[in-house]
Amino acid sequence: MTPDDYCQQKAAQSGSSFYYSFLFLPTQQRHAITALYAFCREVDDIVDNAEEASVARMKLAWWRGQVDLMFDGTPDHPVAIALAPHIKTFGLESAPFYAIIEGMEMDLDQFRYDDWNALKEYCWRAAGVVGDLSARIFGYTDARTLQYAETLGLAFQMTNIIRDVGDDARRGRIYLPADEMQQHGVTVDDILDGHHTAAFEALMRQQTQRAQSLYRDAMRLLPETDRRAQRPGLMMAAIYHTLLGEIERDGWHVLNQRITITPIRKFWLAWKVWVGGGAGLIRRLSA
Repeated sequence: MTPDDYCQQKAAQSGSSFYYSFLFLPTQQRHAITALYAFCREVDDIVDNAEEASVARMKLAWWRGQVDLMFDGTPDHPVAIALAPHIKTFGLESAPFYAIIEGMEMDLDQFRYDDWNALKEYCWRAAGVVGDLSARIFGYTDARTLQYAETLGLAFQMTNIIRDVGDDARRGRIYLPADEMQQHGVTVDDILDGHHTAAFEALMRQQTQRAQSLYRDAMRLLPETDRRAQRPGLMMAAIYHTLLGEIERDGWHVLNQRITITPIRKFWLAWKVWVGGGAGLIRRLSA
C-alpha cells in the first residue's frame, strides 16, 4: 500500500461528507486534499480513542515532529509522506498544521466553553485552519478566498457540534457556550442526561442561527473569480447545509441519535454543485 493508498482508504472508510467532494478533483489536488483529510483524521482519532490523556499528548507531540519533518526532512508516517510533496506545490505553511494539533490538545484539557468567543477559538483550530489549507489546495487568486474558507470551516464545525451534541456528551464534552445555556435554562446535567426539552430546542435554534450566519458570511466573502476553483468547498457546503436543515426539521433530536444524510444523497448534492458551479447554492446561502 502506497502512502496515497493509505490516505485514500482512511478517507473512504470515514464516510465523511468531505470524501464526496474529493472525487471530482484532478489527480494531484485529489491526492493533496485526501492526505490533508487523513492528517486531520489521524490526530482527531488520537483524542477520540484515548484512554489516558498523557498517552494522547505523547502521540500528538510525535505528530508535531512529523510536521517538522514534512517541512524540513523525511517524515515516517504514510500520511506525512503523502503530504510532503504538496507543500511547495500549493504553498502550504506549517502553522496551520500545528494549530490543528493544538485544537486536538484542547479536547484533552477543556470540556466546557464559557461563551462563543471561547468556542470560536476552538472551532478555528479544529476547522478554520483546515479551510485555509483546503482553499490553497483548491486554488485561489484573491486573498478574500482564504477568509471565505476559514469562515466556511467555522460553519462546518458548528454543524458538527449541533449534530454531535449527544455523542460528545457521552464523552463528557459539551461544545455549547455556557452563558447561552444559562440564558435558556439548560444545565450541564440536562445535556449529559439526554433531556430534550423546549429550552434545549431554543438553545439549539440559537446555535443553528449562528451556523446559518457563518454560511451566509462565507458565501458573501467568496470572490466570483475563485468560485470555480473553490467548487469542492461549495460541494461540502451543500452537504453540510443540507444536514443542518435536516437536523432543524427533526426538531434537534440530537441527544440520543445521530442524524445523517445517505451516501447517495451526498453524492447527488456534490455532483449538482460540480456541474452547476455553485452559483445557485451561493445565492441561496448568502440570502
